[in-house]
Amino acid sequence: MRCCKRLGCWSEGRAQLLEYWLDPDRDRRFFFCQIEAVETAIYLLEAADKHNTERVARTLQESSREAASSLYRVAFKMATGSGKTVVMAMIIAWQVLNRLANPQDKRFSDAFLIVAPGITIRDRLRVLLPEDPQNFYRQRDVVTNEQLEQLRSAKIVITNFHGFLRREKISAGKLTKAILSDGKDDAFVESPDEMVRRVCRGMEKKRNIVVINDEAHHCYRSKPVADDEAPIKGAERKEAEQREEEARIWLSGLEAVKKKLGIRMVYDLSATPFFLRGSGYREGTLFPWVVSDFSLIDAIESGIVKVPRVPVEDDQMTGDMPTYRDLWGRIREHLPKKSLGDSSGREPNLPKDLQGALYSLYGNYEKYHRSWESASEAREKGQTAPVFIVVCNNTSVSKLVYDFIAGWEKPLPDGSSVVVPGEFAIFSNVDGDRWRRRPK
Repeated sequence: MRCCKRLGCWSEGRAQLLEYWLDPDRDRRFFFCQIEAVETAIYLLEAADKHNTERVARTLQESSREAASSLYRVAFKMATGSGKTVVMAMIIAWQVLNRLANPQDKRFSDAFLIVAPGITIRDRLRVLLPEDPQNFYRQRDVVTNEQLEQLRSAKIVITNFHGFLRREKISAGKLTKAILSDGKDDAFVESPDEMVRRVCRGMEKKRNIVVINDEAHHCYRSKPVADDEAPIKGAERKEAEQREEEARIWLSGLEAVKKKLGIRMVYDLSATPFFLRGSGYREGTLFPWVVSDFSLIDAIESGIVKVPRVPVEDDQMTGDMPTYRDLWGRIREHLPKKSLGDSSGREPNLPKDLQGALYSLYGNYEKYHRSWESASEAREKGQTAPVFIVVCNNTSVSKLVYDFIAGWEKPLPDGSSVVVPGEFAIFSNVDGDRWRRRPK
């Protein structure tokens, strides 16, 4: 920041925001990775073209052309738990305050479209609305009270990518549609412009908006699979096809927004901004428009996210090796490899070795949870409970594990059903003979 101030990359007024964020006397200091991401965004927009480094922006635009169309995208890789939503709030504040200070400067915007992969995440992002009682601008001290009032002039729309699906305008039977549509498949659905007006309601007069993609690894254009790449089969192929369809909807939706309103910049935030198998790109390859990289290992070493632990009380032996050392090799043939369809009412029968590992991990977790519960002073200061994480290889396995841990509903011969408590009391969603009103 000092370097850019000295070189005149931005005015003293613009630098005040960074000085506020970097104040060492702040009660709530930002993480290094958050500052790094925002400073990178600021540099690329405000400084790069002033010091003969236009090639940086040009390279980003060219590298994203194949997988991201004509959208100018910049991605920040940030581990889950490292505060991506706070970075979104900082980007919005920086953009809006500069727009208000320099209305003629087209680099900045006061209109934002925030796109999430699902309804749950979309609702969680309401903290980015300045009028929300729990907004992050106040909670995380992103701006001063005076600046918060200025942010209220911004137009912020939060949606999930499913909103880009063009909806039916008129409900009619298949035969009626065939007769009236004269063979045109989209005669009864929204046009791209109509979809944009619906999603971006209130932005009709805005131009060159800023898009923020949360969990942006869902948004890219795939390419034909190389001849030397092993073919994908079965359930894995179906999952790849579903991912490709979701990515197509998301990206084509943004392209429609750009055509109708214009998109100045797309900021992608994700813990895993890389191509998956079946995308036509080498699996695990980072998006070429990633400009900052804060991995899970970095987050763990920095103490930003919780340290993962594995079961340590493994007293079962297989030959000369503990059973859990090679757990996956012992259980993978006994787990479902494809979708179970409607698995409701199905008892979550897990392999005995997997059950043993879960019990072992839970026993270890209980000790830490009791320690956390007894530390009232630490909890008052914001220390959160330890987290119990189980990573599964597909959604069918995750459903079985979830039901085993949290409880399931067992059908009875007379057509009624009874809820069966989960195996682990702390996580069971069953209270007596009924489901809890709020799942744990």
